[in-house]
Amino acid sequence: MSTRARILEVAAGLVARSPDGDISTRAVCEAAQVGAPALYRHFGDKEGLLSAVVDHGFDQYLATKRQREPGPDPVEDLRDGWDGHVDFALRNPNLYRLMNSPAMRTPPASALESHTILTRVLERAAVQGRLRMAPEPAAQMIMSANVGVALMLVSRPTTFTDSATSARVRDAVHAAVLVPNATAASPDTGEAGGSDEAGVATAAARLNALLRRSPRSPLSPAETGLLSEWLDRLSTTRTG
Repeated sequence: MSTRARILEVAAGLVARSPDGDISTRAVCEAAQVGAPALYRHFGDKEGLLSAVVDHGFDQYLATKRQREPGPDPVEDLRDGWDGHVDFALRNPNLYRLMNSPAMRTPPASALESHTILTRVLERAAVQGRLRMAPEPAAQMIMSANVGVALMLVSRPTTFTDSATSARVRDAVHAAVLVPNATAASPDTGEAGGSDEAGVATAAARLNALLRRSPRSPLSPAETGLLSEWLDRLSTTRTG
């Protein structure tokens, strides 16, 4: 094992075992049996070391997501993704708090990858006409709620004691971004049980997702970009 890998492994272990999730560079150097110059050479400073620990944590979190093949039902994949996220947080509370700490000034690239994976699942739902809005704002809503619930569960376990809280918030957020019962909207009546405006948003999100998947288009790049902008506006602007 390289010196960098050993320092990183030791630091991750100390974060996991720390009562408050904080560590000192001195403790890391002692546990890894290296001098401070070696740590600073590989990571720059304590923030650089913690950033590397966060990257390592995101890699652990994304390992199963990268390997998993998309299922036939994107809505079920959304539910599994939410539950897996919360499960990871509960199994790695200190690491999870660090991964989502506002003190980390530079978001790791893996955080963007996590958001991208979620957006792709939502794009599949949009193609099936099961999304109320464009995939990107839907991803922002789901991710912020998922992280918020997970942080509350790991940071305030004596307050958030109901094991069903996560599922209730999940279902409420999914209800806000998905067509009721996650069924495709009718072209005549719009969204099942909803307004005409909601049906327009669902149809716009679906058409936009289909256009992005289409390998060929009779439209020019400029026309495609303009149409995509209009559809995105229709799928994200609330008219009612």
